[in-house]
Amino acid sequence: MTLQVKIIPVTPFQQNCALIWDSETKDAAVIDPGGDAATIAAAIAQEDVQVKDIFLTHGHLDHAGGAAELAGKFAVKITGPGEADDFLLRSIKIQADSFGFRAENCTPDAWLKEGDVITIAGVSFDVLHCPGHTPGHMVFVSRALNFGIFGDVLFRNSVGRTDFPYSDPAALITAIKTKLMVLPDDFTFICGHGPASTIGAERQSNPFIR
Repeated sequence: MTLQVKIIPVTPFQQNCALIWDSETKDAAVIDPGGDAATIAAAIAQEDVQVKDIFLTHGHLDHAGGAAELAGKFAVKITGPGEADDFLLRSIKIQADSFGFRAENCTPDAWLKEGDVITIAGVSFDVLHCPGHTPGHMVFVSRALNFGIFGDVLFRNSVGRTDFPYSDPAALITAIKTKLMVLPDDFTFICGHGPASTIGAERQSNPFIR
């Protein structure tokens, strides 16, 4: 099995929507389709893959605003994030309107919790609850592939914002240190915005966790 990953920047926030598929079966999943559903659908068509699932790391509009439209188009389920982010998913349209772009509220078919295991393009990923940026933020980790999707928890040389009324800076740093920094140095992860990184690189240079 060879897992392929295509990053599709969406919305004015340039959020990293990820299209992930098995190059043999062409089974695919979309992670965090924050908006620009037509752009994501075009990428799916270009790669000639079959979308089986949509997964959300958290409820912010730039990560979930295109999920409902894509789920309808491809007749697939939306899974995640944690139920504590329900209030964010229910207010996506209002937030998007204030920023001047289109996005829709989202009601997942299933919520996620710590200890769940999801299947992305045929690969099992452990679900880790990493609150702080949002209360229901989840991270997806494949130890077999040494690869993960971290959303807005950990970035290259930075961490997720915690200046929202519902954020918790201490919880964010605790989750990073106890759940993510225990992964191997060569563990590669996709961030919600910006370039990918490795645990080793962040261990050495990230000023927020050193």
